[in-house]
Amino acid sequence: MSSIRINDEERQEQLRMLVESAAGIAPRQGGFKRQRALEKSDTGFDREAWGELAGMGWLGLRLPEDSGGMGLGVLEYAVLAAEAGAALLPEPFIEAQLAIDLMGPEAPSEALSGERLILPAWSFAADGTDMDGGVTVQSDGLSGEKRFVPLAGAADELLVTTAEGGWLIAASDAEITTERTQDGGHVGCVRLDGVTGRRIPFADPRALEAATLANAAYLQGVMERAFEITLDYLKTRRQFDRPIGSFQALQHRAVEMKVQIEITRAVIRDAALAFDGDGDLRPIVSRAMTRASEAAQFVTRQSIQMHGAIGYTDEADIGLFLRKTLVLMNRYGSASAHRKRHAQAQAA
Repeated sequence: MSSIRINDEERQEQLRMLVESAAGIAPRQGGFKRQRALEKSDTGFDREAWGELAGMGWLGLRLPEDSGGMGLGVLEYAVLAAEAGAALLPEPFIEAQLAIDLMGPEAPSEALSGERLILPAWSFAADGTDMDGGVTVQSDGLSGEKRFVPLAGAADELLVTTAEGGWLIAASDAEITTERTQDGGHVGCVRLDGVTGRRIPFADPRALEAATLANAAYLQGVMERAFEITLDYLKTRRQFDRPIGSFQALQHRAVEMKVQIEITRAVIRDAALAFDGDGDLRPIVSRAMTRASEAAQFVTRQSIQMHGAIGYTDEADIGLFLRKTLVLMNRYGSASAHRKRHAQAQAA
């Protein structure tokens, strides 16, 4: 069942069906053998799993049906992102969706089917929350660089963002240097020197806000699953002939973790529903991203500590959740950047 609850029974049923369909590619139960194996790969994700994900319609989630998509909303997007987070899904679902949302009807059918991986090269600053800088349009093509591009080394094409819109280029035309991230993936620095491509006007001006919220929802899923695993450990690990979950100090810590998760879930739900209106999304999306980032850090760190010494070993799965959190907490702007943006939006 979806962890994001709303009053609309018909939509809640739709969310439930989405969650059930996600179980095949992003199960909330089971181990993390696949994720650990991919840590040693060059791409950081599985092309076969990517095809399965595309086959379920995830990549056209928000596109209208007449453009080959599913025509769903940001609430459904957030629910699927939370399921992906609970499973520590390594495939670049949110990043590819951002590129597709920006291209809109111009998105190639091969991108929707998973045959061609198009990733957005939008970020140019570690604390950035906008897409305009880093690359300029010159007479001979695109010049400049984009940084922190997730899984850039695995992309077939890149959608490079500029102040004049997006440019679809072949990844092989760019100079890409990569650096490993703690979760087994990588980020790339994309350098362009007179690279030409196809100009694509942005179809959805709110696409980056939707991706930022989806990233927050992914972190929500990460902390939910880390908490579930920790609760199971508290029930089975015994000391002094009793489960350690019976110790009052650990119970208090578990309650605080649960409170942080519930608050985060409510904030993300409210932000997702705000996309149905026409208001300024910046303050509520920034609030959601700030809360998810900080709550995920708290919950995953507490989870490791409550596992005791074994929680700090590489063999313990619980450590995977903190590593994923550390990678994603700044991907669409850090907590400090979003606090600043929130204040600016409120003052406007």
